[in-house]
Amino acid sequence: MAGAWRLAQPVVVGVDGSGPALAATRWAACEAGRRRVGLRVVKAFLERPSKRIGAPGPDPYYREVMLEGARAAVAEAATVAAAVAPGIEVTEDVVDGRPLSVLVDESKHAGTIVVGKRGLGGYGGLLVGSVAVGLTTQARCPVVVVRGGEPEPPPRGPVVVGIGISATSDAALIFALEMAAARDVPLVAVHAWMEYIADPAVWPVQEWGAIDADQDQMLAARLAQWGEKQPDVEIRRVVARDRPAHALLEQAALAQLVVVGSRGRSTFRKRVFGSVCDTVLQHAPCPVAVVRPHPADLVA
Repeated sequence: MAGAWRLAQPVVVGVDGSGPALAATRWAACEAGRRRVGLRVVKAFLERPSKRIGAPGPDPYYREVMLEGARAAVAEAATVAAAVAPGIEVTEDVVDGRPLSVLVDESKHAGTIVVGKRGLGGYGGLLVGSVAVGLTTQARCPVVVVRGGEPEPPPRGPVVVGIGISATSDAALIFALEMAAARDVPLVAVHAWMEYIADPAVWPVQEWGAIDADQDQMLAARLAQWGEKQPDVEIRRVVARDRPAHALLEQAALAQLVVVGSRGRSTFRKRVFGSVCDTVLQHAPCPVAVVRPHPADLVA
């Protein structure tokens, strides 16, 4: 897996007229301006026919009203984007289909997909909308989930990335390096290893200092492998004797972006309530980028 994400492709933001969607639009517009690429503002439009047997087809007037509302949501987001990042090319599109299916299809030709933390068809009671959760397991490009209606992250804060023991996190590391380089900020690479010591019964006799040193050496080797691709980025190593999600959230307090990897094979229930990725999505105080390992989407 050598190379970089195809960030020369447009940034796509999914909108629905909500406040979180507009927050996502502002973030997406800034990112498109930073990369000097276009921004696509996309709204899914799904006509809901009656389920009654023998019921007439959709009322054309009702359909036109709903379609006009979708166009208005897209136009509002496009206006916000143009105000945030003057000069970027903004295209607007209302696409037939369900939000998740539409955005997964968009991700095949996007550099990044951006959505709000709520909205876009999220179920009541979930802190992260169902579309955002689905995208993190199915999108063909990195997905950024942006919080709405809360304080902005520090503009000069670092980019934080979680580094695990598997190659899954390599794609996240590559993306995080590029995000840090584009912002001219440090990269904080976090490796937490406590959960890898499976049996608590052996903890009292563990040589913790030696394990810390071994884990730090492993992290340094992983960073050396990829860090040379962005030699101007200052990389700070954090090796934590902690749970991965907790260690990442501690570093996220002063970050402008947290990047995590995802295998993308979990069920919906496990995705919402289970993994490190989901815990960070639920609780991080800044935007979160979720990166799945797709070698076909990387270029040398």
